[in-house]
Amino acid sequence: MKLSQAKPSATQSVLVFGPPKCGKTQLVGQLATQYKLIWFDLENGSATLHKLPPEAQDRVELISLPDSRSYPIAIETCLKVIKGNPCTIDEETGKVLPPTGKRIEGRSYVDINLNAVGSDTIVVFDSLTQLTNSAIAHITKNQPDDYKLNYDDWGNLGKLMDIFLSHVQTAKFNVVCISHETETELEDGKMKIVPVAGTRAFSRNSAKYFGHVVYAQVALKKHTFTSSTVALNNIVAGSRTDVATEKMDEPSLIPIFSQAVPTNQSNGQVALAQLSNLRTLKK
Repeated sequence: MKLSQAKPSATQSVLVFGPPKCGKTQLVGQLATQYKLIWFDLENGSATLHKLPPEAQDRVELISLPDSRSYPIAIETCLKVIKGNPCTIDEETGKVLPPTGKRIEGRSYVDINLNAVGSDTIVVFDSLTQLTNSAIAHITKNQPDDYKLNYDDWGNLGKLMDIFLSHVQTAKFNVVCISHETETELEDGKMKIVPVAGTRAFSRNSAKYFGHVVYAQVALKKHTFTSSTVALNNIVAGSRTDVATEKMDEPSLIPIFSQAVPTNQSNGQVALAQLSNLRTLKK
């Protein structure tokens, strides 16, 4: 098939990363003003979402996974749901019921079938940092607390993260992942800030799984977001459709997921027009 005959992907994958408390969750949460969100909360960070208007909050299906060092449920559940197959999650334990599992009376469950969601829905994983911690805890679950990971353990961590992110890369649904930042040395010896996603070596190349990588930070006393490849020399960022969040007067991820972005308007103008219209949007 010739490239001119190929249809562009109908779904998008986005990675938003940066230091703590720099507006990552708020930026992603604003998508609920226009889209339905299935939000997997791995680190109890969903309090920011309560700042959304009531009609936007009603668009968010929140699935809290009670992940901890002694109960690493996040990596187990996320590896199952990211494949897109129908599954049922126990909202108390965060576990996916086995095919023959029975629901316990009085418990709350949520049925998930990600491959069946439409383009009006975005699946959010918050965060890859906690998913990394969960994978480490899973790998070392039978070891003492002061156990240090060996070569094989680091290799297994990379395998688990690659399984998850490779499904993100080929997902038939829209995906946003949130993560924190780490500094790593590139092959040319230069240091660069990259998203946390497993080991430092694996994190160095984690951006390849996403169509868009947005870097969040606090600068000049305000939250700023960068998605252009050349905007920051020492930080990984980029957009395959050239959405430039740093040029928007009111930064938004909505233009990434919008199917029709006029070519004669700047991304900032499009975002402002959309956000203005969304204030009156009803469920």
